[in-house]
Amino acid sequence: MVVKLRRPILVGGLGLSFSLWMLQSWQDSLVQVGEFGLLSLLAVGGGLWLLKQNRAKDSSELLDDLPVDRATVFGAIAKAEAVVNQLAQEAENHVETLHATSVLREQVANLAAELDRQEMIAAVTGGKSVGKTTLIKLLKQNLELSDATPLHFQETQPLFVEAAENSDAAVLAEAKTSDVVLFLTNGDLTDSEFQSLQQLKAANQSTMLVFNKQDQYLPEERVCVLQSLKHRVPSIVVATAASPIPIKVRKHQQDGSVQESLEVPAPDIQQLTSVLGEMVAQQGQQLVWATTMRKSLLLKAEAKNLLNGIRRDRALPVIEQYQWIAAAAAFANPVPALDILATAAINAQMVMDLSSVYQQKFSLEQAQTVAGTMGSLMLKLGLVELSSKAIGTVLKSNAITFVAGGAVQGVSAAYLTRIAGLSLVEYFQQQEVAMNSEGGLNLDKLRQTLQNVFQQNQQIGLLQSFVKQGVGRLLPEAQQPQLIESQTIA
Repeated sequence: MVVKLRRPILVGGLGLSFSLWMLQSWQDSLVQVGEFGLLSLLAVGGGLWLLKQNRAKDSSELLDDLPVDRATVFGAIAKAEAVVNQLAQEAENHVETLHATSVLREQVANLAAELDRQEMIAAVTGGKSVGKTTLIKLLKQNLELSDATPLHFQETQPLFVEAAENSDAAVLAEAKTSDVVLFLTNGDLTDSEFQSLQQLKAANQSTMLVFNKQDQYLPEERVCVLQSLKHRVPSIVVATAASPIPIKVRKHQQDGSVQESLEVPAPDIQQLTSVLGEMVAQQGQQLVWATTMRKSLLLKAEAKNLLNGIRRDRALPVIEQYQWIAAAAAFANPVPALDILATAAINAQMVMDLSSVYQQKFSLEQAQTVAGTMGSLMLKLGLVELSSKAIGTVLKSNAITFVAGGAVQGVSAAYLTRIAGLSLVEYFQQQEVAMNSEGGLNLDKLRQTLQNVFQQNQQIGLLQSFVKQGVGRLLPEAQQPQLIESQTIA
């Protein structure tokens, strides 16, 4: 790959770095500048810019925090449409996502009609043999609703069945498209049931917990189970007996004899029908809006994931380009500390290019400050020292020469540049698609992202592969076997 160096920060930084090297060869006293002073160049100006900026707001959107009205849902639909349109624009040359993009555009276009939907949908879910089918049949027969707002029931596949066609995640995803979920259980919650209810809650799905088959418990046991359910679950909890078990009935005859028989009590769903009827009458419209809101957020998230995939495919070659530029600059520089200055310039230019890929539009000053901030974070987190030790271990040789030392510096510079680039990619992917770069960086999130990316790339197999690739670019083939030890490291 031919590397074009027509970059203002890159050319200026590399020129300054090598100018200092030449000056050092004339005046040895420059070496006494010290490693700390040169490393601190990475963080110059970093604090000033970040202190002037507000931290980026958390992009997560929860219905519990939003007034679910028509205007709010329209706003959510508009945001989803904006992300889908951005995806369509950037996916023009990305054949793999064209079909998915077309489907998303169609789904977003249908969201507005959802706001005026008159029919409500109730999903009935739960484990196997909890009485879903029987309960739906009884509700259809006994639930009295206004003709203006009909309620349709949809039974999902049973949860917690190992050999089921659909996974639990797929079943819950289907349930989340309904306006309300009736979650059936036959007793106190199992851990699997509790976790499923927590997932529905996290998705802001309106849920009712139905304690079915209560007739199979003694009265005192029934009370204990119901109290336990209400204590563990913040949702509405109702008790039913959709298919009561037969009970023995004794009838005393006039002649004094006793006749015993089995009778099936009438189903007990009165509490459930009462709650459902009240819910539809008073909250029906808002529940429909809430469902449309959830669909908008899901479509927006799906579009964003596809967009992140496209942008990541464009960002990785950029990171690879600059990591090898950093490696060459550090390898060619005989002063160990001065390569830090060149790396800072390279990283700043990489920030500019990556911000362009993710539509962040950082200015020249912002890019320099972001690069300095990341360098400062790497030093504070100890990533520079850890990476140098790890790479030095892989590059062990019997004779440590200037060339070997240069290889350690070069590969380390490439590795840290790659970590910085991957961290920025992960950070950008977590932000809103249309985030304004003037909002500044969230330093805590950036720090956590750096740590996570560094840990993910510390696997010995990945590190060995990277070192070999780096040495292959920096050294002649004849010198490579002398620097790289065997695959197994003691």
